[in-house]
Amino acid sequence: QVQLVESGGTLVQAGDSLRLSCAASGGTFSRYSMAWFRQAPQKEREFVSAHKWSSGMPYYAYYGDSVKGRFTISRDLTKNTVYLQMNSLKPEDTAVYYCAAQTQPIDTAVVSGSYDSWGQGTQVTVSS
Repeated sequence: QVQLVESGGTLVQAGDSLRLSCAASGGTFSRYSMAWFRQAPQKEREFVSAHKWSSGMPYYAYYGDSVKGRFTISRDLTKNTVYLQMNSLKPEDTAVYYCAAQTQPIDTAVVSGSYDSWGQGTQVTVSS
């Protein structure tokens, strides 16, 4: 079982940058696909970004359309941590951000149901 702990969420102003962290413990972090999802009040959970592991291949990054070009996902294997660098933040980025791990290799990286471990979430609020 993988434990995930997010941090870094806070209140920022539109246009600011913020970096979220997700520390993983348990299991083999290097072989997991990792992702960020977010959920705003009264909205469905939305895919933000994924860092997909495939055997014998470099990690591959995916991004949701609403964050493409502004957010960057990365992974530090020495710290068992995945990051989400968020630039040019907008009020519509306000949400609880969740980190997720896909411990079994599955083709999809953007479907929340394909991830089997989740963090508790961290609140990001962007004021206008």
